[in-house]
Amino acid sequence: MMVLAAAAPLDTRLAVVWVVAFVIVTVTITGFTGRVGWSAPIALILVGAIASFIPGVPHPGLDPELVLYGVIPPLLFAAAIRTSVRDVRARNDSILALSVGLVAFTVVVVGFAAWLLMPAIGLAAAFALGAVVAPTDAVAVSAVAGRIALPRRLVTILQGESLLNDATALVALNASIAAIVSVVNPWQVVGGFAVAVVGGVGVGLAVGWVLSGIRHRLRSPVLDTCLSLITPYLAFIAAQSFGGSGVLAVVIAGLFLGYRSPSIQSAEARIAERLNWRTVDYLLQNAVFLFIGLNLADIYQGAVQDGPGLWPTIGICGTILLVLLVSRFVWVFGVTVVYRFGPTFLRARSWKWRNAVAVSSAGIRGVVTLIAVFLLPESTPHLQFLRFIALAVVVGTLLEGLLLPTIIRALKLPMPNRDQEHQERFALTAEAERAGVEQLEAQLTEDDAEEVVERLRTNSRFLEEALASPNADGHEPRLAAYTRLRTTMIAAQREAVLQARREGRYQEAAIMSVLAAIDAEESSLTTRRRARG
Repeated sequence: MMVLAAAAPLDTRLAVVWVVAFVIVTVTITGFTGRVGWSAPIALILVGAIASFIPGVPHPGLDPELVLYGVIPPLLFAAAIRTSVRDVRARNDSILALSVGLVAFTVVVVGFAAWLLMPAIGLAAAFALGAVVAPTDAVAVSAVAGRIALPRRLVTILQGESLLNDATALVALNASIAAIVSVVNPWQVVGGFAVAVVGGVGVGLAVGWVLSGIRHRLRSPVLDTCLSLITPYLAFIAAQSFGGSGVLAVVIAGLFLGYRSPSIQSAEARIAERLNWRTVDYLLQNAVFLFIGLNLADIYQGAVQDGPGLWPTIGICGTILLVLLVSRFVWVFGVTVVYRFGPTFLRARSWKWRNAVAVSSAGIRGVVTLIAVFLLPESTPHLQFLRFIALAVVVGTLLEGLLLPTIIRALKLPMPNRDQEHQERFALTAEAERAGVEQLEAQLTEDDAEEVVERLRTNSRFLEEALASPNADGHEPRLAAYTRLRTTMIAAQREAVLQARREGRYQEAAIMSVLAAIDAEESSLTTRRRARG
């Protein structure tokens, strides 16, 4: 009895050890690859693949329900709250052409290609494979946009596409899965798609509106963060319950709350939310690549047993990858032709051929493709082989992405106007400072100490003048000098507080409070320095 009783805790401890090791490996590899400039997803898959062939290393299975309800909602929500609604609205036609039109085109083209190559899987499973490989990866696109100076319009289009095409592809995947498990007619598919879209948008807006009202009344950042963490699950489950698209509901709720964030949250709550979702997104995104690598041995063995042989497998994977890449180029250049030679209102929003090449080349697949292929039901014909194809597509597009910086540089696209952006940022900050001074003057009473009021006026006046003429007298910009000198003062202040802690002269509560205030000001200075950079 004692042995049996001890077995369960031992298994639990072992599972916890593996989870901790999993996180440590993920963080270590991504940190190392970031320093040396390698591709973290490829490195994670490679390390996981090598480990999968080592005896004793677990090959954790992936529950489709866990993926659908536990992994996809937070990934989409983390991307949505960082996306600018204003930018998406300004480029909505281009984004919709890629996130809806291109996805549908990809599903059909890749689906028919897969069916012709592998007639045994059936047309429904072939379309499901097309839906799996259709969406691009938001993190990969953001990483490329961060390393390369792309025009703002292209960055907005690529990021908007990579967010919204996830929802479109997963809705198409649901329709394909329904066709796999039962007999459906085209009208059922169209009707189901319409219900999914309308229901998803409606539930997403409703969840966003209700939660924005609740969070506006909260005063605790902890409570606000708790609501933020459950929001994607609430939107997803509610939409699924009403027959809508849970994926679309999560995206809409995230866009709504991200846009409303400055008016419904405190500064502390916004900082906490950004850090928390960056952490969640980072762990989930990178852990999925390592997880798939750990399952590569099983996927490979299943593909060997389920597939047509080595050389046919290489040919099929290469052909589907080629069809996927070519279909993106065909669609993007077709849209470009319509913009440049179509109606007048489209010509005004057209982009250049070089931009079309850049957009076409940014077709990197990633986490959503790896997750979506595990949503296919067990009854899918040649399931293991289809999973291997999806993995091959992800690795192939990631390798293609390594060439993207070279392609972008060769296109010689116009650089973003950094000087104009800085001037606009300075002008807006100066305008905000003036509004603060006007509010100060309006609220003054006889009871307000003159030295306090004068200090506030002096600080605002200094910032406004420094922003209005940042390079006065040919010396170091005053705001830069202030930031540099204030940073050295803050470092000394922190060291003084830490010295007081070592000497035990103050209670820990007071020390932590003062350190938090110092950290907040240092964070503000760091943000200002990066904005100038």
